[in-house]
Amino acid sequence: MKTSMLFIVLLYEIVTICGVALWLKRGKSQSAHNDSEFALGGRSLPVGVVAATMALTVLGTAHILGVFEMVWGVGAAAIWFSIAHVILLVVVCYSTGLWVRRLRVTTVPELLEHLFGKGIRVLVSCVMAGIIFGILTIETQGLGIIINAMTGWGITNGAIAGGVIGIFYVVLAGMKEVGWINLINAVVMYVGLILATIFMALRLPGGNFDSVAEHFVSQDMDYMISVFGNSQILMTFTLGMVVAVLFSQSVNQMLLQTAMSAKDEKTIKKALWIAAPINGLFGVFAVVLGLTAMTIPEFAELGPKKAATQMLVEYLPPWLGALLLASFLAAILSTFAMTALSPATIFSNDIYKGLFKPDATEAQMTKVTQIAIVVLASIAIAVASFLPPILAAMTWLFAWLIPVFFIIIFGLFWQRSALAALITLVTVWAGNFLWSFSDIALNLGLLKSNAVMALTASVVVGCVANLMIKGEKAYFKSQTYLDLKETNY
Repeated sequence: MKTSMLFIVLLYEIVTICGVALWLKRGKSQSAHNDSEFALGGRSLPVGVVAATMALTVLGTAHILGVFEMVWGVGAAAIWFSIAHVILLVVVCYSTGLWVRRLRVTTVPELLEHLFGKGIRVLVSCVMAGIIFGILTIETQGLGIIINAMTGWGITNGAIAGGVIGIFYVVLAGMKEVGWINLINAVVMYVGLILATIFMALRLPGGNFDSVAEHFVSQDMDYMISVFGNSQILMTFTLGMVVAVLFSQSVNQMLLQTAMSAKDEKTIKKALWIAAPINGLFGVFAVVLGLTAMTIPEFAELGPKKAATQMLVEYLPPWLGALLLASFLAAILSTFAMTALSPATIFSNDIYKGLFKPDATEAQMTKVTQIAIVVLASIAIAVASFLPPILAAMTWLFAWLIPVFFIIIFGLFWQRSALAALITLVTVWAGNFLWSFSDIALNLGLLKSNAVMALTASVVVGCVANLMIKGEKAYFKSQTYLDLKETNY
């Protein structure tokens, strides 16, 4: 066990979490109470906090350990996971993020009630909360892998320890704490990552990464060091990944909750210029380190889940290894926090208040949200070690939210038909189920990509349903929106 490294990492996390929480508690006692303080940080987050939180919300286990793992199958093409998220951040900061902030909603399902009524809101609430919970279990697995690298406790016990820290992280002060800690973690992460990459290069023959490239070329695996891979990788992994990320995460509560928390729309637009580089450049470092681990026999034999993290623990100076693992743990904790807070917010706002207690006070809502965080995180800890490869699981989960993106676009700009929205959702979800658990794609000679299937079905079924079923005027053309716009400005 790397006792000193573990001590430094845990000390960093505890000091950061407790320090920011105490600072925010003091500030809260000196300011006016805000009805959305816990879940949305009082809708007051500044540019730096919004940017760091957007970047780190989608830069967790999938970007770090998922890319380390995925390079074993697709090589440098794993960078497309990061490229897809840069495109995603552009879409969020210049469209969906602005819309939810302008309409002052607390959850994405609340927006759907404005468009299609309570039935669609409840239906999507249940599915979206389940999807985000699925991502939460993957983030918990990531915490387990990082802690196992330092302790040798195994992923299961590491997930328990990491999950406890994660619950502590988000419950103390809610969205505002997560945001400000993310700002600190983003700086620490990049300092550690850049230094680690330099130190790793110096440990290799020639003091650079040329030996890594030569390893794959000598084995006739040139495609492993190409960002485009080969034709099969391009058509299956790359296309599916970009579609899944772009059309699902752009309407996912876990990312849009940050936009809802921003001070104003200008803050969201400005945040893009910080969030996109933070998120996108990380993939370059992760791919390089993942490929390097594959070329060193003592780490390659550990397999995709453990090779890169163990290499960093063994090859880096203890102080740098501790700094890097602390930053990795912090990035994963950030996504863990948002994937715990988001479904808990959906439950408290759309289920508890929406269906059972419409007159719930802010104090009651906060308590229900905190209880939901603890329950969801506890279940995630229990199942974390039984999960499939990280990016494969992420892509599958993302596909379920693709039809939600299209019904929102239809409702905002075309027309609002609850029946057409329901037909689109149910058809695509049924198709996703069949694509996952049957050989229908193989029998039809089609691409076995849930994301591409969901995209195609959402567009075709959504357009046909809206052409055949007459609905109300598009929300952005409605008097309700025009009145709201006049009030806001």
